[in-house]
Amino acid sequence: MKNKLVLAHLAMLTVALIYAANFTIAKPVMSGDTPYVKPFGFIMMRVIAATVLIWISHFLFVREKVESKDLFRLALCAVFGVAGNQLTFFYGLNLTTPINGALIMLTTPILVLILSLIIFGERLTWFKSSGILLGLCGASFLILSNNSTAADAPNPALGNIFIGINAACYACYLVLVKPMMDKYSPFTTLKWVFLFGTIYVIPFGFNQMMEIEWQGMPNTILAAIVYVLVFVTFLTYVLNGAALGIVKPSVSSAYIYLQPLLASSIAVWAGKDSITWSMLFAALLIFAGVYLVSIPTKVAVHD
Repeated sequence: MKNKLVLAHLAMLTVALIYAANFTIAKPVMSGDTPYVKPFGFIMMRVIAATVLIWISHFLFVREKVESKDLFRLALCAVFGVAGNQLTFFYGLNLTTPINGALIMLTTPILVLILSLIIFGERLTWFKSSGILLGLCGASFLILSNNSTAADAPNPALGNIFIGINAACYACYLVLVKPMMDKYSPFTTLKWVFLFGTIYVIPFGFNQMMEIEWQGMPNTILAAIVYVLVFVTFLTYVLNGAALGIVKPSVSSAYIYLQPLLASSIAVWAGKDSITWSMLFAALLIFAGVYLVSIPTKVAVHD
Protein backbone atom coordinates (compact mmCIF):
# COMPACT_ATOMS: atom_id res chain seq x y z
CA MET A 1 0.00 0.00 0.00
CA LYS A 2 2.88 2.34 0.79
CA ASN A 3 4.39 1.84 -2.68
CA LYS A 4 0.99 2.53 -4.27
CA LEU A 5 0.70 5.73 -2.24
CA VAL A 6 4.13 6.89 -3.43
CA LEU A 7 3.20 6.14 -7.04
CA ALA A 8 -0.09 8.02 -6.59
CA HIS A 9 1.76 11.12 -5.37
CA LEU A 10 4.26 10.87 -8.24
CA ALA A 11 1.32 10.67 -10.67
CA MET A 12 -0.34 13.73 -9.12
CA LEU A 13 2.95 15.65 -9.18
CA THR A 14 3.33 14.85 -12.88
CA VAL A 15 -0.23 16.04 -13.53
CA ALA A 16 0.48 19.31 -11.70
CA LEU A 17 3.61 19.86 -13.80
CA ILE A 18 1.80 19.18 -17.09
CA TYR A 19 -1.07 21.51 -16.15
CA ALA A 20 1.33 24.26 -15.02
CA ALA A 21 3.12 24.20 -18.37
CA ASN A 22 -0.24 24.20 -20.14
CA PHE A 23 -1.02 27.73 -18.94
CA THR A 24 1.94 29.03 -20.97
CA ILE A 25 2.12 26.54 -23.83
CA ALA A 26 -1.55 26.59 -24.87
CA LYS A 27 -2.13 30.35 -24.83
CA PRO A 28 -0.13 31.28 -28.01
CA VAL A 29 -2.26 28.84 -30.01
CA MET A 30 -5.39 30.91 -29.28
CA SER A 31 -3.91 34.42 -28.93
CA GLY A 32 -4.23 37.40 -31.25
CA ASP A 33 -6.96 38.82 -33.46
CA THR A 34 -6.60 35.86 -35.84
CA PRO A 35 -5.76 32.87 -33.62
CA TYR A 36 -4.44 29.66 -35.11
CA VAL A 37 -7.14 27.73 -33.26
CA LYS A 38 -10.19 29.22 -31.54
CA PRO A 39 -10.82 28.06 -27.95
CA PHE A 40 -13.82 25.82 -28.58
CA GLY A 41 -12.22 24.34 -31.68
CA PHE A 42 -9.22 23.46 -29.54
CA ILE A 43 -11.52 21.71 -27.06
CA MET A 44 -13.17 19.75 -29.87
CA MET A 45 -9.78 18.44 -30.96
CA ARG A 46 -8.87 17.62 -27.37
CA VAL A 47 -11.90 15.49 -26.59
CA ILE A 48 -11.77 13.65 -29.92
CA ALA A 49 -8.06 12.87 -29.49
CA ALA A 50 -8.53 11.76 -25.88
CA THR A 51 -11.56 9.62 -26.73
CA VAL A 52 -9.68 7.82 -29.52
CA LEU A 53 -6.53 7.27 -27.41
CA ILE A 54 -8.47 6.04 -24.37
CA TRP A 55 -10.71 3.66 -26.34
CA ILE A 56 -7.64 2.19 -28.09
CA SER A 57 -5.85 1.82 -24.74
CA HIS A 58 -8.90 0.18 -23.21
CA PHE A 59 -9.19 -2.27 -26.11
CA LEU A 60 -5.51 -3.23 -25.86
CA PHE A 61 -5.00 -3.42 -22.10
CA VAL A 62 -8.35 -3.65 -20.29
CA ARG A 63 -11.25 -6.03 -20.74
CA GLU A 64 -13.87 -4.60 -18.43
CA LYS A 65 -17.49 -3.56 -18.82
CA VAL A 66 -19.49 -1.04 -16.82
CA GLU A 67 -22.83 -1.77 -15.24
CA SER A 68 -25.73 -0.01 -16.96
CA LYS A 69 -26.73 1.66 -13.68
CA ASP A 70 -23.39 3.56 -13.68
CA LEU A 71 -23.80 5.09 -17.13
CA PHE A 72 -25.85 8.01 -15.81
CA ARG A 73 -23.15 8.90 -13.29
CA LEU A 74 -20.48 8.65 -15.99
CA ALA A 75 -22.55 10.93 -18.24
CA LEU A 76 -22.81 13.40 -15.35
CA CYS A 77 -19.04 13.19 -14.81
CA ALA A 78 -18.61 14.17 -18.46
CA VAL A 79 -20.74 17.29 -17.97
CA PHE A 80 -18.38 18.62 -15.29
CA GLY A 81 -15.10 16.88 -16.12
CA VAL A 82 -15.02 17.32 -19.90
CA ALA A 83 -17.55 19.80 -21.28
CA GLY A 84 -17.87 22.29 -18.42
CA ASN A 85 -14.27 21.94 -17.27
CA GLN A 86 -12.53 22.29 -20.62
CA LEU A 87 -14.83 24.77 -22.37
CA THR A 88 -14.70 27.28 -19.53
CA PHE A 89 -10.95 26.85 -18.97
CA PHE A 90 -9.82 27.54 -22.52
CA TYR A 91 -12.33 30.33 -23.04
CA GLY A 92 -11.21 31.97 -19.79
CA LEU A 93 -7.50 31.46 -20.51
CA ASN A 94 -7.97 33.19 -23.85
CA LEU A 95 -9.18 36.30 -22.00
CA THR A 96 -6.88 36.42 -18.97
CA THR A 97 -3.22 35.76 -18.14
CA PRO A 98 -1.71 32.35 -17.30
CA ILE A 99 -0.72 33.50 -13.81
CA ASN A 100 -4.25 34.76 -13.08
CA GLY A 101 -5.64 31.45 -14.27
CA ALA A 102 -3.32 29.54 -11.95
CA LEU A 103 -4.42 31.69 -9.00
CA ILE A 104 -8.14 31.21 -9.62
CA MET A 105 -7.65 27.45 -9.87
CA LEU A 106 -6.54 27.48 -6.22
CA THR A 107 -10.21 27.52 -5.21
CA THR A 108 -10.60 23.92 -6.44
CA PRO A 109 -9.20 22.12 -3.33
CA ILE A 110 -11.49 24.13 -1.07
CA LEU A 111 -14.52 23.24 -3.20
CA VAL A 112 -13.48 19.58 -3.32
CA LEU A 113 -13.12 19.38 0.45
CA ILE A 114 -16.54 21.01 0.95
CA LEU A 115 -18.16 18.59 -1.51
CA SER A 116 -16.36 15.63 0.09
CA LEU A 117 -17.67 16.70 3.50
CA ILE A 118 -21.23 16.83 2.16
CA ILE A 119 -21.25 13.77 -0.09
CA PHE A 120 -18.77 11.35 1.48
CA GLY A 121 -18.82 12.58 5.07
CA GLU A 122 -15.06 13.09 4.96
CA ARG A 123 -13.73 14.36 8.29
CA LEU A 124 -12.31 17.88 8.43
CA THR A 125 -9.27 17.38 10.64
CA TRP A 126 -6.86 19.99 11.92
CA PHE A 127 -4.23 18.57 9.57
CA LYS A 128 -6.46 19.05 6.51
CA SER A 129 -7.58 22.51 7.60
CA SER A 130 -4.00 23.59 8.28
CA GLY A 131 -2.81 22.05 5.01
CA ILE A 132 -5.39 23.89 2.94
CA LEU A 133 -4.60 27.15 4.74
CA LEU A 134 -0.83 26.73 4.29
CA GLY A 135 -1.18 25.83 0.61
CA LEU A 136 -3.49 28.73 -0.09
CA CYS A 137 -1.23 31.17 1.77
CA GLY A 138 1.84 29.91 -0.08
CA ALA A 139 0.29 30.09 -3.53
CA SER A 140 -1.35 33.46 -2.85
CA PHE A 141 1.94 34.85 -1.52
CA LEU A 142 3.68 33.67 -4.68
CA ILE A 143 1.15 35.38 -6.92
CA LEU A 144 0.95 38.61 -4.92
CA SER A 145 4.73 38.94 -4.79
CA ASN A 146 5.02 38.47 -8.56
CA ASN A 147 5.90 41.78 -10.22
CA SER A 148 5.52 40.74 -13.85
CA THR A 149 3.11 42.80 -15.92
CA ALA A 150 0.02 41.31 -17.51
CA ALA A 151 0.11 40.91 -21.27
CA ASP A 152 -2.12 39.52 -23.98
CA ALA A 153 -5.23 39.56 -21.80
CA PRO A 154 -8.16 41.30 -23.56
CA ASN A 155 -10.62 40.88 -20.67
CA PRO A 156 -9.00 39.57 -17.45
CA ALA A 157 -12.10 40.06 -15.28
CA LEU A 158 -14.35 37.95 -17.53
CA GLY A 159 -11.55 35.45 -18.07
CA ASN A 160 -11.10 35.03 -14.32
CA ILE A 161 -14.83 34.37 -13.92
CA PHE A 162 -14.70 31.57 -16.48
CA ILE A 163 -11.58 30.10 -14.85
CA GLY A 164 -13.50 30.18 -11.55
CA ILE A 165 -16.38 28.27 -13.17
CA ASN A 166 -13.80 25.84 -14.47
CA ALA A 167 -12.46 25.31 -10.94
CA ALA A 168 -15.97 24.56 -9.67
CA CYS A 169 -16.61 22.10 -12.52
CA TYR A 170 -13.32 20.31 -11.88
CA ALA A 171 -14.08 20.05 -8.17
CA CYS A 172 -17.46 18.49 -8.91
CA TYR A 173 -15.83 16.08 -11.36
CA LEU A 174 -13.21 14.89 -8.86
CA VAL A 175 -15.86 14.12 -6.27
CA LEU A 176 -18.34 12.51 -8.70
CA VAL A 177 -15.77 10.32 -10.46
CA LYS A 178 -14.10 9.00 -7.29
CA PRO A 179 -16.56 6.06 -6.78
CA MET A 180 -16.16 5.09 -10.45
CA MET A 181 -12.36 5.09 -10.18
CA ASP A 182 -12.67 2.88 -7.10
CA LYS A 183 -14.93 0.46 -8.95
CA TYR A 184 -13.36 0.38 -12.42
CA SER A 185 -9.96 0.92 -14.01
CA PRO A 186 -9.15 4.50 -15.13
CA PHE A 187 -9.39 3.50 -18.79
CA THR A 188 -12.84 1.95 -18.34
CA THR A 189 -14.16 5.02 -16.53
CA LEU A 190 -12.57 7.57 -18.82
CA LYS A 191 -13.60 5.94 -22.08
CA TRP A 192 -17.24 6.56 -21.19
CA VAL A 193 -16.62 9.98 -19.66
CA PHE A 194 -14.89 11.19 -22.82
CA LEU A 195 -17.41 9.57 -25.15
CA PHE A 196 -20.23 11.45 -23.45
CA GLY A 197 -18.03 14.56 -23.29
CA THR A 198 -17.41 14.48 -27.05
CA ILE A 199 -21.17 14.47 -27.66
CA TYR A 200 -21.62 17.46 -25.34
CA VAL A 201 -18.82 19.51 -26.95
CA ILE A 202 -19.83 19.00 -30.62
CA PRO A 203 -22.38 21.88 -30.70
CA PHE A 204 -19.77 24.31 -29.32
CA GLY A 205 -16.56 23.31 -31.06
CA PHE A 206 -17.21 21.48 -34.31
CA ASN A 207 -17.49 24.56 -36.55
CA GLN A 208 -14.41 26.20 -35.00
CA MET A 209 -12.43 23.00 -35.48
CA MET A 210 -13.37 22.88 -39.16
CA GLU A 211 -12.15 26.49 -39.59
CA ILE A 212 -8.55 25.61 -38.63
CA GLU A 213 -6.02 26.32 -41.40
CA TRP A 214 -3.20 23.82 -40.95
CA GLN A 215 -1.12 25.01 -43.91
CA GLY A 216 1.56 27.48 -42.91
CA MET A 217 1.08 26.85 -39.17
CA PRO A 218 4.45 27.29 -37.36
CA ASN A 219 6.12 24.19 -35.93
CA THR A 220 6.04 25.71 -32.44
CA ILE A 221 2.25 26.00 -32.63
CA LEU A 222 1.93 22.45 -33.96
CA ALA A 223 4.11 21.21 -31.10
CA ALA A 224 1.95 23.10 -28.58
CA ILE A 225 -1.20 21.49 -30.04
CA VAL A 226 0.33 18.01 -29.80
CA TYR A 227 1.37 18.71 -26.20
CA VAL A 228 -2.17 19.73 -25.26
CA LEU A 229 -3.82 16.80 -27.06
CA VAL A 230 -1.55 14.04 -25.76
CA PHE A 231 -0.20 15.22 -22.42
CA VAL A 232 -2.74 17.71 -21.05
CA THR A 233 -5.83 15.85 -22.21
CA PHE A 234 -4.96 12.14 -22.34
CA LEU A 235 -2.09 11.56 -19.92
CA THR A 236 -3.31 13.83 -17.10
CA TYR A 237 -6.76 12.22 -16.98
CA VAL A 238 -5.24 8.72 -16.91
CA LEU A 239 -2.70 9.58 -14.20
CA ASN A 240 -5.24 11.48 -12.12
CA GLY A 241 -7.72 8.63 -12.49
CA ALA A 242 -5.14 6.10 -11.30
CA ALA A 243 -4.29 8.30 -8.32
CA LEU A 244 -7.97 8.71 -7.38
CA GLY A 245 -8.16 4.94 -7.05
CA ILE A 246 -5.72 5.25 -4.13
CA VAL A 247 -6.19 8.69 -2.50
CA LYS A 248 -9.17 10.88 -1.70
CA PRO A 249 -10.28 13.73 -4.02
CA SER A 250 -9.17 16.31 -1.43
CA VAL A 251 -5.59 14.97 -1.63
CA SER A 252 -5.56 15.01 -5.44
CA SER A 253 -6.96 18.53 -5.62
CA ALA A 254 -4.34 19.81 -3.15
CA TYR A 255 -1.71 19.42 -5.86
CA ILE A 256 -3.32 22.32 -7.69
CA TYR A 257 -1.46 24.49 -5.17
CA LEU A 258 1.74 23.50 -6.95
CA GLN A 259 0.66 24.97 -10.28
CA PRO A 260 1.64 28.62 -9.61
CA LEU A 261 5.01 27.48 -8.24
CA LEU A 262 5.65 25.21 -11.21
CA ALA A 263 4.41 27.82 -13.68
CA SER A 264 6.89 30.32 -12.23
CA SER A 265 9.68 27.73 -12.39
CA ILE A 266 8.91 27.11 -16.05
CA ALA A 267 9.13 30.86 -16.67
CA VAL A 268 12.55 30.88 -14.98
CA TRP A 269 13.73 27.99 -17.14
CA ALA A 270 12.53 29.84 -20.24
CA GLY A 271 14.50 32.94 -19.20
CA LYS A 272 11.41 35.06 -18.53
CA ASP A 273 11.78 35.32 -14.75
CA SER A 274 14.28 34.75 -11.96
CA ILE A 275 14.26 32.80 -8.68
CA THR A 276 13.50 34.92 -5.63
CA TRP A 277 13.40 34.30 -1.89
CA SER A 278 9.64 34.83 -2.00
CA MET A 279 9.34 31.95 -4.48
CA LEU A 280 11.35 29.65 -2.21
CA PHE A 281 9.29 30.66 0.82
CA ALA A 282 6.08 30.02 -1.12
CA ALA A 283 7.40 26.62 -2.18
CA LEU A 284 7.96 25.66 1.47
CA LEU A 285 4.39 26.61 2.41
CA ILE A 286 2.89 24.79 -0.58
CA PHE A 287 4.75 21.54 0.00
CA ALA A 288 3.93 21.66 3.71
CA GLY A 289 0.25 22.17 2.85
CA VAL A 290 0.17 19.24 0.43
CA TYR A 291 1.83 17.02 3.05
CA LEU A 292 -0.68 17.91 5.78
CA VAL A 293 -3.69 17.40 3.50
CA SER A 294 -2.36 13.99 2.42
CA ILE A 295 -2.05 12.62 5.99
CA PRO A 296 -4.59 9.76 6.28
CA THR A 297 -7.41 10.20 8.76
CA LYS A 298 -7.18 7.62 11.53
CA VAL A 299 -10.45 5.94 12.39
CA ALA A 300 -10.91 4.77 15.94
CA VAL A 301 -11.92 1.12 16.31
CA HIS A 302 -14.18 0.14 19.19
CA ASP A 303 -14.84 -3.37 20.41
